[in-house]
Amino acid sequence: MRSLVIFAATLTLAAGQLTPDEQAALQRISPDSLRGNLSFLSSDLLEGRATPSRGLDLAAEFIASRFRAAGLEPAGDDGYFQTAALTIREQNPSGFEMTVAAGGRAIKVPAAESSILTDKAISLENVPVIAADHEISADQAAGKVILWTGRGHRPNLPGSAVLVLFAASVFDPETRSSRAFFNTLASADAIALIKGAKDARMSLRVEASLEHSAKVRNVAGILRGSDPALRDTYVMLTAHYDHVGMRETGEDRIYNGANDDGSGTVSVIEIANALAAMNPRPKRSILFVTFFGEEIGLVGSRYYGRHPLEPLAKTVADLNLEQVGRTDDSEGPQQGTATLTGFDFSDVTKVLIEAGKLTGVKVYKNEKASDAYFARSDNQALADLGVPAHTLCVAFDYPDYHGVGDEWPKIDYANMAKIDRMVAAGLIELASDAAPPKWNEQNSAASKYAAAAKKLR
Repeated sequence: MRSLVIFAATLTLAAGQLTPDEQAALQRISPDSLRGNLSFLSSDLLEGRATPSRGLDLAAEFIASRFRAAGLEPAGDDGYFQTAALTIREQNPSGFEMTVAAGGRAIKVPAAESSILTDKAISLENVPVIAADHEISADQAAGKVILWTGRGHRPNLPGSAVLVLFAASVFDPETRSSRAFFNTLASADAIALIKGAKDARMSLRVEASLEHSAKVRNVAGILRGSDPALRDTYVMLTAHYDHVGMRETGEDRIYNGANDDGSGTVSVIEIANALAAMNPRPKRSILFVTFFGEEIGLVGSRYYGRHPLEPLAKTVADLNLEQVGRTDDSEGPQQGTATLTGFDFSDVTKVLIEAGKLTGVKVYKNEKASDAYFARSDNQALADLGVPAHTLCVAFDYPDYHGVGDEWPKIDYANMAKIDRMVAAGLIELASDAAPPKWNEQNSAASKYAAAAKKLR
């Protein structure tokens, strides 16, 4: 990787290093532009961008308009859109009854404060219910209703539980046979009663769920490469544009998702706009994609993996952006730093480390989270198919994670622009005529991805 000397906010050319046009591309990345795009994408108007929802559709149209303005070619099956069908499962309101009792107190939960998704009618009478914020054993779960109170994606919980309550209401009909249903209990009083008691019990009657279909869309644009021999190979820059929608009650009901993952989405837009103005363009083609449905189980990226818009065998890498806007990490401020999931899994990391040296960003391994978070964002869908794919993140955990307070004024836009310049420099290198990155076969955690890559190619 080439080297660059940095003075203040100006990127200064060192002999034989970044070309003037490459420097100019990085300088086009603007904190003000990021702020403007994110203030809309995470506004209350979009109602938390749940999959599916009107707000998600508005977000998709906005992203497509930004790709169009940048001059990217449409890469979807419908212009900039890759359209998929989801089946929406909703709780059947007919005859619904739920009561939570403990310590001599009973709370009747309204149908509007739950979502129980089931293939057949359920009838429970006075069944023990426990709260769990970590994985528990089969013996602990046996014969009980489990209320999951932990953070993040669904954990692995034993099948011996009678019922597990989570949150979500969609599944991918293409993988219907292996679907998992996520169930909701939204009653704050009932949740508090369960968490505060050792003798909580639940009675429940609910009929088989109702179903209807909905259309959802990945948004994709392509910057065609300039090299006749390499333009049919691809580098991907991705992020998920969905979030978790709205809660039923409260003064502030909207989960705006500014950092998760509005920050990644507007960064994809900003970097696409910057690189599209280069002359000549990078040698390889760059595919910019924003995914729906990450928050409900990587549904959009899994769909892309089954229906790639460009051949996966010719896709040399995917860099996925997640939570790149907040710097107030629970482990301490993270300004001028970025980390990658699966840090030691492939050569992509080396490219980003060198890009960080160009732009004054320390790209480091978070020893606690790097491997643990590899499977928790959309890079996983591409990695499973053999494409070297990682998620770049600034703060894994921060105040307001999956909370209503994750709003656009809390983003550090100057720092996000700096991170995006580093990412752009890395993309320029990945899209050059350098050898494509490879999985690290010496790392046992990456061996299955290396095997998938051999099969793919």
